[in-house]
Amino acid sequence: MRNFIIFDINAKDMEKIYGFNHYTFFTEMAELASKYNSFDLSLGLPDFEIDPRLRYYLKESADILSHSYESLAGNPLLIENIVRFNAKRKNSLKIKQAEVNIVPCSTFALYTSLTSILNQGDEVIIIEPSYYTYAPSICLNGGIPVYCDVDKDFNINRENLQNCISEKTKAIIINSPQNPTGKMWTESEWNMLYELIKDREIYLISEEIYDIYCYDEIEHYSSFHHPELKKRTFCIFSFGKMFHATGWKVSYLLASEELLKNFRAHQQYISFSANSPAQYAIAKYLEVFDAQENKKIMENKRNIFCELIKETPLVVEYKSEGAFFQVVNFRNVSKTMSDIEFSRWLTIDKKVSCLPLSAFYNSKNNSDYIRFSFAKKDELIIQALEHLRRVL
Repeated sequence: MRNFIIFDINAKDMEKIYGFNHYTFFTEMAELASKYNSFDLSLGLPDFEIDPRLRYYLKESADILSHSYESLAGNPLLIENIVRFNAKRKNSLKIKQAEVNIVPCSTFALYTSLTSILNQGDEVIIIEPSYYTYAPSICLNGGIPVYCDVDKDFNINRENLQNCISEKTKAIIINSPQNPTGKMWTESEWNMLYELIKDREIYLISEEIYDIYCYDEIEHYSSFHHPELKKRTFCIFSFGKMFHATGWKVSYLLASEELLKNFRAHQQYISFSANSPAQYAIAKYLEVFDAQENKKIMENKRNIFCELIKETPLVVEYKSEGAFFQVVNFRNVSKTMSDIEFSRWLTIDKKVSCLPLSAFYNSKNNSDYIRFSFAKKDELIIQALEHLRRVL
């Protein structure tokens, strides 16, 4: 059954409309962690160092670049090295330079993709749980968000998705590996999606910003691997996530030449280009970057988290397949608290910060789950979980 609301929005309405889906709730938990001196596992902000070589290339770029605007498409060397990087994946992704566009960040890519395809009143399906920026980006572009919930095991439900599709559907937003559940879309699921939309003019916005963080020998399968879906896909990646350097704010978009032409027609009026020195530094770093090494580091952090949490009453029902997060069932500790109440109680009283899963749903319905980030120093993860073992 489809569930959507039409929004008439101005800037003053944003916080009122989106409530806990608004960014203030996410930052609130981090602020509570700081105020009460809690171990902060709430946000996916890595607190460990970047590769020193990345620093070196940024310093080098400051000395040799003119510091002028880059082209609309982006630094040519960076685009060339993105093509090479994707070709070298274990699950090789063959792309052309004309299908690559450098953007200031993934949120910009998502927003501008919607700008380039939506007309007033078009519907956009959001697979939930989802990140808080999706619905506002749709509404600010005159669209209507339609929410498609995953099953209890966090897998996509074909019937639910099919029921969300209408004559007004213009796009579907998917995140894989997904924040917050860590679930990944498989080749068969992309095939299923194509069968549902192949005879309709429906675009796909695929946020794949955690693409290198796929665990347990699972290889990332992109929407852009699909020979037909790629023709209608805006596929978003993030160097900030890849290099755990989120403050650099440089990402890239893959799309067909036709879709990129329309995307750039809007991009030129919003941002034009991304940070020039950072683009050069990333281009050089991609020549030496080992994605497998970064994946192993993050997978080890996930393993540390999942092993230590077994010593607490909290339960991992579905081990994260990718990304920076682990969803945990808290009902062994409290049968009565909502997930929001439990998250605040855990942060303030028990000194470990998390997020409620309901923050990732438009309905904000209470759930049995909370989300932790394991994109932290090993010692912080160990200290936080050992503390929970003692106090829960």
